[in-house]
Amino acid sequence: MSLLVKYLITFLVGMVPVIELRGAIPIGVGLGLSYFEAFICSFLGNIVPIYFIVKFAGPLFDFFGRWKPFKKIIDFATDRATKKIEETPRLQTYTAFALWLFVAIPIPGTGAWVGSLIANFLNLPPKKAIPPIVLGVLTAGIIVLALTAGAKGGLEYIFSRTVS
Repeated sequence: MSLLVKYLITFLVGMVPVIELRGAIPIGVGLGLSYFEAFICSFLGNIVPIYFIVKFAGPLFDFFGRWKPFKKIIDFATDRATKKIEETPRLQTYTAFALWLFVAIPIPGTGAWVGSLIANFLNLPPKKAIPPIVLGVLTAGIIVLALTAGAKGGLEYIFSRTVS
């Protein structure tokens, strides 16, 4: 498999919701990319959709909100997020920090896609939403990179000891 194909696979996996960078880094390393190459490809793949989600999810919600089943879900999520922010003045102050922290925790369901949707529910403009989300992706990437390196090194050590 060519290097360009490995880059492309890692980049595209980074764009996939739920999997995102958290799965793309180990996949890239597994394909034979260096840790740095896997990190960069998955980071870039993960941040590409952010702007589009933050910018265009609102009109999509409006469009799908015309149908009752979607409207109920969208209204519930939007009302709940808005109410929580309005009830808690601290959340208004620390929204960017909370968004960064949410995206930075590398567990399923806390990535750039969901962070971007949350920013949209909170009506954050792209200028306020994108920087903490990108920093969260960067932070999660560093954590996943360290975990991947540790796991790979540990497995290599175990297998080198059992073969000898």
